[in-house]
Amino acid sequence: MRDLLKRQETAVREDHEAETGDGPWDFGDQAQPLAADATDENVEVTLRDRLDAIERALGRLDDGTYGRSVRSGALIPDQRLEADPAAELTVEEARASR
Repeated sequence: MRDLLKRQETAVREDHEAETGDGPWDFGDQAQPLAADATDENVEVTLRDRLDAIERALGRLDDGTYGRSVRSGALIPDQRLEADPAAELTVEEARASR
């Protein structure tokens, strides 16, 4: 996951450098780098958030609280943990947080 994040960061930086050079662009061409940068940055944020969630789950494993909601302490069903091993809330709590 960390390698994927580093590759994404490098790709964003390289794309930005390549797209900010001088050239005969029309307005559509000028918008493309901005849209691509926004997409790349969203991917980077998503990867960072996921990595953080995984690290928190590993911390819960270490302290013996894995499988319990970080909010209420309620048990998180095995099926939810199988679908998302880094789940921090029960389904009900996650829905209420939206």
